[in-house]
Amino acid sequence: MQAAAVTVLGLGEAGSAIARDLAAAGARVHGFDPVQPAPEGVDAAPDATAAAAGADIVLSATSARVALEVAETVVPVLGRDALFADLNTSAPALKRAIAEVAGAWGVRFADVALLRGVPGLGVRTPALVSGTGAETFAATFSRLGMPVTDVGSEAGAAAARKLARSVFMK
Repeated sequence: MQAAAVTVLGLGEAGSAIARDLAAAGARVHGFDPVQPAPEGVDAAPDATAAAAGADIVLSATSARVALEVAETVVPVLGRDALFADLNTSAPALKRAIAEVAGAWGVRFADVALLRGVPGLGVRTPALVSGTGAETFAATFSRLGMPVTDVGSEAGAAAARKLARSVFMK
């Protein structure tokens, strides 16, 4: 992860645990949360756009309620080779809407469905991933110890599989 510039938006339990692990792995990590302070090793930014400027990878660990708004704000400042990964728990339709925003700007998108609670696991939390950036996300985060299963290039597929898994398990 050396030299990668990663932004984590949303520094609650999940976002801060992942951000800490990324910083410990040698990534340059910027973070923003309107309420939570940045954890040790993470450079706090004054807003989401400033946090994302120059990032190779943006991990959006926000709530579903603001996920699309965050993408609409941040994606335009990313370079065409950047990856925008949405980690919130939401419906497949929302993931597809976020993917459309990313695609309109030429940014790769990863729909990431975290399969367990992040506290205690951090970047080692098992995940499903889909979207145009799924392969890149899987390759990058597998090297960091995240068990990632790529479920295809269709945005929303990871969210749908997680939802089906949840219904089946209950």
